[in-house]
Order: sequence, then structure tokens, then C-alpha cells
Amino acid sequence: MLRIIALGLTGLTLLTSAPAQAAPKGCPPGLAKKGTGCQPPGLAKKQGIYHRGDYIHGDHTILRNPGRYGLDPDGTYYRVGDRLYRVDHDTREVLDLIGAAAAVLD
Repeated sequence: MLRIIALGLTGLTLLTSAPAQAAPKGCPPGLAKKGTGCQPPGLAKKQGIYHRGDYIHGDHTILRNPGRYGLDPDGTYYRVGDRLYRVDHDTREVLDLIGAAAAVLD
């Protein structure tokens, strides 16, 4: 972000820039913002990594009786790989990443 500060009537302008954010070496800025460890989105989805707003398609397991694990008993939860997600029952949209399935289910 570039900030322009005008001082007085002489037209003196000072240009400053905001501090740069660090990204993994060789990672494009747009991909660094995704939070997938600099993995392309297609590869991240193949590995079962979904984010809020994504739709889960493909291989998943529905968690039955979520109240038994201290989760909202009326919620819908999917296990994809080693991760547990709370999803919208009708659309399969990811609402929250609960965490590692082993930590929740054990």
C-alpha cells in the first residue's frame, strides 16, 4: 500500500510504503494469501484441504452422533482425510474447520 502525505502549501510530498508481508520463498503473493502452504488450490483439494466457503465434493465420511464427541448434535460434520469439517447439510459448503479428526474423535 502506498501512502501519500502532503505537507503545507509548498507541494512537498512524502511517499511511504507499508511493510511487506513475508511469504514462503518462491510463492506468488496471491497464493501466499490462500493459507494452503503455497500449494495450488487444485492440489490442496486433492489432499482434502478445504476452507470456509468451499464445497466438499468427492470422498468424505459423515460423522454420526456428533454430540458424542462434544460437537453440536444438530450440526453436520464431514471427515475428509484426517480433517473434520462442519458443513451446511444441504449445500455441503464448509462452515468451519474443526481440526484434526484424530484429536476430536479419540
